[in-house]
Amino acid sequence: MTLLDTAPSSAAQLLDTLATAPPGRRAKLRDQVIEAWLPLARHLAHRYSGRGEPTDDLIQTATVGLIKAVDKFDPERGVDFAGYAIPTIIGEIKRHFRDRTWSVRVPRRLQELRLAITEANSTLTHSLGRSPTVPDIAAHLGISEEEVLEGLEGARAYNATSLSTPISADGNTELGDTLGGEDHEYEIAETRVALGPALAMLDEREQKILTLRFYGNLTQSQIADQIGISQMHVSRLLTKALTKLRRHLEM
Repeated sequence: MTLLDTAPSSAAQLLDTLATAPPGRRAKLRDQVIEAWLPLARHLAHRYSGRGEPTDDLIQTATVGLIKAVDKFDPERGVDFAGYAIPTIIGEIKRHFRDRTWSVRVPRRLQELRLAITEANSTLTHSLGRSPTVPDIAAHLGISEEEVLEGLEGARAYNATSLSTPISADGNTELGDTLGGEDHEYEIAETRVALGPALAMLDEREQKILTLRFYGNLTQSQIADQIGISQMHVSRLLTKALTKLRRHLEM
């Protein structure tokens, strides 16, 4: 059975009636035409089933294409309705795949470029008898090799790998286990780099007091006992050293 056989002759007759019907009858006739040609839409939808999209969604998308074809069909152009509706419906289905099945959203330009590259690859493989190279595809499409590479890179967003995918031989390690966590140490990395030269400007006693206070976690009284000075003197030296560091870091 061909595509043209999927709609009965009465459907074509309904189209002729719709074209000349008065406005008061058009809405009802339009619904009848759409219903009569639904077998064609379903037939085309089933051609694209098994490609990752639910069949019901494809039928719904094909029906939208059919409705567009009915609304825009002009019998005065001399083209039969099936010849006009088939590419309209298939175009709607292809747009559905282009817009809905990308795991990572990419610009429409890259989506269309991927489709063009895929079609060019199929055509050139048949005509050349081998897999085409990037220059072959670029010449066929009339674009640069950089654009071909960009399209191939963008195509990687079409499918995503689940984070639950096992990546070890024993199956105990999943892809998600290899992702790093948030490291707050990066936030202070720049400060640490700048702090080295600033500390070098302090005298030996100031450096020792800061080390004991902030790395040794000693109290001012403990530092005073260890160095042999008063706790008040330790407090003054700490304030002086921190003021020097702050000024240097603000420069």
